[in-house]
Amino acid sequence: MTNKKVNFYSVIIGTELLNGRRKDAHFSFLNNELLKRGWEHKASFVIEDDTTLMTNIFNLIKADKNSVMFCFGGIGATPDDYTREIAAKVFTDSKMQFHEVAKERIIKQFKKEAYPHRINMAYFPINAKLLTNIVNNVAGFYLEDRFFFTPGFPSMSQAMVIEALDKLYPKNQSKYKKFLTASCGENDLINIMKQMPKHLDFASLPKILKDKRKVVISLAGYEKDEVDKNFKLFTDFLEEKKIEFILEDINCIK
Repeated sequence: MTNKKVNFYSVIIGTELLNGRRKDAHFSFLNNELLKRGWEHKASFVIEDDTTLMTNIFNLIKADKNSVMFCFGGIGATPDDYTREIAAKVFTDSKMQFHEVAKERIIKQFKKEAYPHRINMAYFPINAKLLTNIVNNVAGFYLEDRFFFTPGFPSMSQAMVIEALDKLYPKNQSKYKKFLTASCGENDLINIMKQMPKHLDFASLPKILKDKRKVVISLAGYEKDEVDKNFKLFTDFLEEKKIEFILEDINCIK
């Protein structure tokens, strides 16, 4: 268990997702796996198979010293599979090499049909480590223990996501969370919202329920005393102004 700062990003590559030919299954799966372990997404990108765009997105994520990236798609053997090459350009100064273990797996799986094309799926950025492909033994890979590259097929990528998280990011310290739903509008609470420390997870969600305004306030952080202290600013104000509230999130009440 750790409470180190980690910003998780997902990059989902595939023109067929954007033009409607396929539906994405990667974001929801990864997001659920992160939440189960106490982590959260920082951002997610769905992009077409464009090398300039891929380069820019990878560089953006690389610039965050706390980033962890899961990339889906583009590591096959066809001419429009650019991910290995762009990963090398951004993360290993374009240095690539055949990974001998990955080659052996491809040869064992496909025999003579490993050549001339499938074998190229073992050509990775230098110092790549392998992720297991439970479907056809063609490995995914990762760099620096934080940049993970998986196939576009969920049947292959999902096991790789679990493998990577279980090995390197198994569980984060759970955040302490508090909620309230007040019978007022967001505007009534803005001055208190401005007092919330930036490092706490704060959210305000307006609602209209039976033609009456409601606002759901949530506050979360790793230090219980700090969360309680700042949350009390809201409850004290609501009590002073005689505004009704309940200590629940009405979005979660069934």
